[in-house]
Amino acid sequence: PPVPPTPANPCEPSPCGHNAVCREQNGAGSCTCSTGYTGNPYEGCRPECTVSSDCPDNLACLNSKCRDPCPGTCGMNAVCRVMYHLPQCTCYPGYSGDPFRYCSISSEPSKPQNPCNPSPCGPNSQCRIVNEQAVCSCQPEYMGSPPACRPECTSSSECPINRACINRKCADPCPGTCGSNARCEVINHSPICSCPGGFTGDPFTNCFQTMDVIPPPGPLNPCVPSPCGPNAECRDINGQASCACSPNFIGSPPNCRSECVINADCSGDRACIQSKCRDPCLGSCGIGAACIVVNHTPNCNCPEGLTGDPFTRCSPQTVTPPEPKPAPCAQCGANTQCVNDRCVCLPEYQGDPHIGCRPECVLNNDCSSDLACINSKCRDPCPGICGQNAQCSVFNHIPICTCPVGMSGNAFFSCSPVQ
Repeated sequence: PPVPPTPANPCEPSPCGHNAVCREQNGAGSCTCSTGYTGNPYEGCRPECTVSSDCPDNLACLNSKCRDPCPGTCGMNAVCRVMYHLPQCTCYPGYSGDPFRYCSISSEPSKPQNPCNPSPCGPNSQCRIVNEQAVCSCQPEYMGSPPACRPECTSSSECPINRACINRKCADPCPGTCGSNARCEVINHSPICSCPGGFTGDPFTNCFQTMDVIPPPGPLNPCVPSPCGPNAECRDINGQASCACSPNFIGSPPNCRSECVINADCSGDRACIQSKCRDPCLGSCGIGAACIVVNHTPNCNCPEGLTGDPFTRCSPQTVTPPEPKPAPCAQCGANTQCVNDRCVCLPEYQGDPHIGCRPECVLNNDCSSDLACINSKCRDPCPGICGQNAQCSVFNHIPICTCPVGMSGNAFFSCSPVQ
């Protein structure tokens, strides 16, 4: 008797976007985002953040999560505050030393205040002291003038339609995107991979020549590829593509955009926070401090009669009595504990407990290029990433999955011998 044909696998090729998993459900492929990723699994899932600019100004992108970069950064008797995603350590008033290691009571008269600390120049700028005055200029590869220095692009809509914003530069998104024998064309800044005539397969992995009779194509979906541009949604209405901006975006396709991208898009007394023009003073200053906004930047100061760090607390001016002799463990650094009147580092931390203990790593760049920072440890990022029969290599802390020679398929799910 004839052998019944093997049912087609709806997940080969995968209908899912990047960082999504395909599972067969009722004879169809069902896509879900991989653990730790969010978004539309049919278009592509993304982590909470990839760079610190994806987070609010008072957080940094650590292990693809928006987190406070201060814990474990500053030494004893120092205060930490975050400016444009970076932790800034300063000694308490009346103390001096290296705020990243240890601050001690200063016996010398206080030095003149550094006009560049904190910097008045805004993001993507650099501050220099000239004649005891702060002089601001944009960092290399940024354009404009402080405090509105900006890169060539922050979103693809700022580039020509056949270019995409890659590493803040308008570049061709095609190189390295499509598989072998596939062709790539850019539509509304997005690379679209397809197998040419006479070829079939997964255009993101490999297109191979076929001699099979190709059945006539079914009705085309006017939304694939989408003609609507970024930040827009496409709906098929009577065979015609209908475009509309996604929620929380303004404008009209293909030029849907957020309310703001940089501070210069807002009025002078507002700043661009999470793509919205908002008051930057909220949560910026310490207790008792006053805040005014100048060129999108919050400036904190202690009112007359009060003194202290305006980013922490302003208190009435008083004469501080001499501090009593510290207890045996009073001089312990950050991330330590007192054991038998001795300072020791907390578990999983290392360093001099009298200065401050740190985890093995905070960012991937703290590890060698073939390891990644996972749970504050430098570890091999490959285990559990690639599919069956696939091989994994690490490039700049990122695991890369590929099928070995003689095998093909989606390396993130399964590689099988080439038929």
